[in-house]
Amino acid sequence: MDQQDLKLSKKLISSYKKRLEKEILDRSMKLKMPQNKFEEIINNNNELINLKKMLEVLETESESHSKV
Repeated sequence: MDQQDLKLSKKLISSYKKRLEKEILDRSMKLKMPQNKFEEIINNNNELINLKKMLEVLETESESHSKV
């Protein structure tokens, strides 16, 4: 993967992660859930956890490519 592919991947994953967080927030508000509950849902959501890990991996990869 070249640097441009890494940037695009990070951008797409980050964008998806933000949309997913917003969707959880919007639905939680519609259900009138307490703020601490939807924060807990966001923090414990498997898909969001995996997205965060993937962003970290891409960031590490991006750093290693920039050093070469």
